[in-house]
Amino acid sequence: MGMGQTKQLQDKVDNKRRLDRVKAVLPVRVSNHGDGDGYCDLVHTLDVTSNGVRLGAVRRPLEIGSQVILQYRQHRAEFRVIWIKPLGSGNELQVGLEADVQRDLWGLASNAKSRPQAAPGATGQSSLGA
Repeated sequence: MGMGQTKQLQDKVDNKRRLDRVKAVLPVRVSNHGDGDGYCDLVHTLDVTSNGVRLGAVRRPLEIGSQVILQYRQHRAEFRVIWIKPLGSGNELQVGLEADVQRDLWGLASNAKSRPQAAPGATGQSSLGA
């Protein structure tokens, strides 16, 4: 695979990732596994995907690769810290998380089902006999 083909493939992957993102500001709780030094902080999402999330208003230093638990409403799921970006003076962080197990924590699947989508090659005519 040539250098140009590699770049095109990466662009397709990046574009797919952007298309899968949904901008959503949702209140969530982030906590650790409670290993003696447990914490539970209220933060918010900035955008979500089916297997990841970007958090804002994070004030606790987290470590890349560490495991955290997110709670949204009554749902809980484990995530791994992928990246950390300090904002401004460094008191607030944005944090990228990836789910250990893909799961619809945000209700994205139900939103996708409610959107009407035409079948490939659909002409608007029923295939049932009249």
